Amino acid sequence: QVQLVESGGGSVQAGGSLRLSCAASVNIGSSYCMAWFRQPPGKEREGVTVQHTGVGATYYADSVKGRFTISLDSAKNTLYLQMNELKPEDTAMYYCAAEYVPTWSRRLATCAQGRLSMTTSFDYWGQGTQVTVSL
Repeated sequence: QVQLVESGGGSVQAGGSLRLSCAASVNIGSSYCMAWFRQPPGKEREGVTVQHTGVGATYYADSVKGRFTISLDSAKNTLYLQMNELKPEDTAMYYCAAEYVPTWSRRLATCAQGRLSMTTSFDYWGQGTQVTVSL
C-alpha cells in the first residue's frame, strides 16, 4: 500500500507561484507512474501533468504548459509541482496520484499524455491540497 501526502497549497495572487509536494510512503525508485490532478470547485477532476519515475518524459495539460513543472526527488521519494504565473482558473484542490508500473511492463507506454484524461485510473491518491488564486 502506498500513501501519498500532499502539501504546499495556499492562497496566492494572480501571477504568483506555489510549489506543491507529494511525499510517498514507499521507495518510488524508477517504477511508478505519478501524476498531478486537480478539481476546480463545482467541476470534474482533470489531469495536470504525468511522469514515470524511471523515464524522463513529462506530459502536461495544455492549460498549464509552460507555467507548471513536474519534478521528482528520488532520494526523498517526493514528487513536486512548481506552479508559476498562476491564474484564478488554477484554483482547485490538487491531488497527487501514483500507480506501480515497472519499466519492463507493457503498461509503461500508458504513462503518457493520454493518462491525463483517465482521472480514476491510478491506484493510489493523496488527500489533496487546496490552491486558491485571487485577482
